[in-house]
Amino acid sequence: MKILKFGGTSVGSVESIKAVLSIVKESYDAGEKPLVVLSAMSGITNLLTKMAEDAAEGKPFAEDLKLMEEKHFEVVKKLIAVKFQNPVLTRLKLLINELEDLLQGVTALKELSNQSKDLIISYGERCSNYLVSKVMEQEIPESEYINASYYIKTDSNFGNAHLNEPLTNQLIQALSQTHADKLLFVTGFIGSNEKGRITTLGRGGSDYTAAIFGSVLNATAIEIWTDVNGMLTADPRIVKKAFSLPLLSYTEAMELSYFGAKVIYPPTMVPAFMKKIPIIIRNTFQPKFSGTVIQFESGKSAYPIKGISSISEVSVINLTGSGMVGKSGFSGRLFTLLAREQINVILITQSSSEHSITFAVNPNDSQKAVELIQNEFELELLANKLSMPVVEGDLSILAIVGENMKRTPGMSGKLFHALGRNGINVRAIAQGSSEFNISVIINKEDLSKALNAVHDAFFAELKKTLHVFNIGTGNIGSTLFSQLNKQHDFLEEQNDIEIKVVGISNSRRMYFNEDGIDLNSWKEELENDGEVADLATFISKMQEMNLPNCVFIDNTASKLPSTYYENIFQSNISIVTCNKIANSGDYSQYRLLHETARKHGVDFFYETNVGAGLPIVRVLKDLMMSGDRLLKIEAILSGTISYIFNNFKGDASFYDVVKKAQELGFTEPDPRDDLGGIDFMRKMLILGRDAGYPIESSDVELGNILPESCLQANSVDEFYAELLKADDYFNNLKREAEEQGKVIRYIGSLENGKVSISLQMVDESHPFYALSGSDNIISFTTERYKERPLVVKGPGAGAEVTAAGVFADLVNVGA
Repeated sequence: MKILKFGGTSVGSVESIKAVLSIVKESYDAGEKPLVVLSAMSGITNLLTKMAEDAAEGKPFAEDLKLMEEKHFEVVKKLIAVKFQNPVLTRLKLLINELEDLLQGVTALKELSNQSKDLIISYGERCSNYLVSKVMEQEIPESEYINASYYIKTDSNFGNAHLNEPLTNQLIQALSQTHADKLLFVTGFIGSNEKGRITTLGRGGSDYTAAIFGSVLNATAIEIWTDVNGMLTADPRIVKKAFSLPLLSYTEAMELSYFGAKVIYPPTMVPAFMKKIPIIIRNTFQPKFSGTVIQFESGKSAYPIKGISSISEVSVINLTGSGMVGKSGFSGRLFTLLAREQINVILITQSSSEHSITFAVNPNDSQKAVELIQNEFELELLANKLSMPVVEGDLSILAIVGENMKRTPGMSGKLFHALGRNGINVRAIAQGSSEFNISVIINKEDLSKALNAVHDAFFAELKKTLHVFNIGTGNIGSTLFSQLNKQHDFLEEQNDIEIKVVGISNSRRMYFNEDGIDLNSWKEELENDGEVADLATFISKMQEMNLPNCVFIDNTASKLPSTYYENIFQSNISIVTCNKIANSGDYSQYRLLHETARKHGVDFFYETNVGAGLPIVRVLKDLMMSGDRLLKIEAILSGTISYIFNNFKGDASFYDVVKKAQELGFTEPDPRDDLGGIDFMRKMLILGRDAGYPIESSDVELGNILPESCLQANSVDEFYAELLKADDYFNNLKREAEEQGKVIRYIGSLENGKVSISLQMVDESHPFYALSGSDNIISFTTERYKERPLVVKGPGAGAEVTAAGVFADLVNVGA
């Protein structure tokens, strides 16, 4: 036979009860002859508790009692034929009346004992089981309601009674023999003591009832029907990617349940564990889903762990002092004291020096625990052999669980890397010798972030999610969004990365959406749903959201964002930027930012600072990392200047070429911003610093392209007038180059720690001779590439290639 247990949500409404009846009937028709255990209707146990407490305080409870009655009567009127309704309504009314009398008694006494509370709460299960049995009786006449308090015998520890196993076994076996031809609906959660007083079995009591009956009757399986698809890898309310586990061992399930998984309660499993009866967690509302099977052994699994569980709120008590060192029996004395006073210790860790013990308790027990310690160890405290116990609150426990962890190297490393990468400080660590569980204590405010980060780290077949905060929505920013949108599916399928843009800001508006901004309609959402932009507020909000795997993208040319970079790194957020200002300012700032990023274990990617979409920074770093020695770098790193000199030939005048470049959008509004070489200088400065040289901008020898008269012009129009006057100067340069079979190039050079940029004439033996269009080019001469330098060449400007470079950096953060 099977035991079918249904939780409160499964019997919480007319529709859900229909689903329960369908499942029971299918099992019954298949010849399995199940025994059905039901909880109270959802919300009723809480309502009964509230009524009991209100009655004790003299508050009115009539409206709540009426609500309970109406909830049950509604089911009768909708699911039981009219001609059969009256007896059922009458019986339910009698139960409600009994409950009312009890509540009146509590009001009169102004006192609510645990015994009275158990009796009052029992009406939830008694009403629901009677009601559902009568609904089923219409289709299966053998259905019968059973009050489990007559068969489950306990001690008198009201509220959390302990089982009298021999007597209970005897009574359930007798019930099975006398009701062998019946379909039994048994009340969960309740039992009775030797005097017949109603008791309750504590949290998860209905599951426990099912396990007790299953164990005594040697059931083939115990099915726990609830509102989720089995036991999940994590709490789905916090971790959106959590998924159902097909198979768990008893040990794994108990570990997960103990550390917060609410689907099943650990004591439930003990009777099943003893008889090796499988427990199956199923979803009442998706009955076709196979759910999770919990059995003696879970067998092999593709996952390194089975799940991540947590306790959202704990307090930690730290006890330190020389009086513990080498003192046998100290821990026993401490924890015996706490156990005697019913204080549950959730986690314990002790330093190897025995100088300190840290343990976690429920926050409600922390003050009591401190008082007990102060009384018990009064002499040690007075003698300064122990320091006063210190309580820390607002903490949580995160635990990874799984049999595969045993003797598998790297489990702890992967856990702590995921936490450290996201700036989550671990306050204490505990691992049992079984190696089934590694638990850490962290700040409560970091729990959601930690669960998501660790889940991404351990379940490799899932997509790693990057949460992106982007400032700058001009050509590069908007093009990046378009590229991300087009490549979304490819990234998931080929790179196992999901990129969510959760924050966008420009100079006017900013907008946040933790679930991800739709990149098809980001402009409308930013304009219609956004707020007034403020960079400090944007960054503060990004930090407050505290999401895992965050990346800040700076697609601006403004100096202001770079002033926040250090603070962003300190929040363990990576930065991807096409903004050159941070890396080309003072060298001390450059060093500070790189050291801060390294210290906090996050990425600082800025490939587009030098060559737009060309892999120049990455090539340089790879060469150096591999042990190669850099001898010389030569580069043309301005697409604008490259275009101008590539087209300054034949009859074309320099004036005409510059004018054409501006018309094509290759130059800044004032072409001197390009032709002055400042942007080029910044790029070479960054390369020099990345090559290991502490260079300031003042150290760079910047040769002029333009005559001084052009540079000093008061406006763009005056600049062009002066450029026209300098025609002979440029024509002479061109003629000289042509006569020597050379071309003019504006080349940056890094050699022996010195950076210079100057106009040069190169012949066809030089790799820069054949440069065309607006391409950039860079040549690396190293010990390995001495005879034939390593050359990187390609488009060095434009929104598409720059956005692609930012995109590539972002993907590398995910990698």
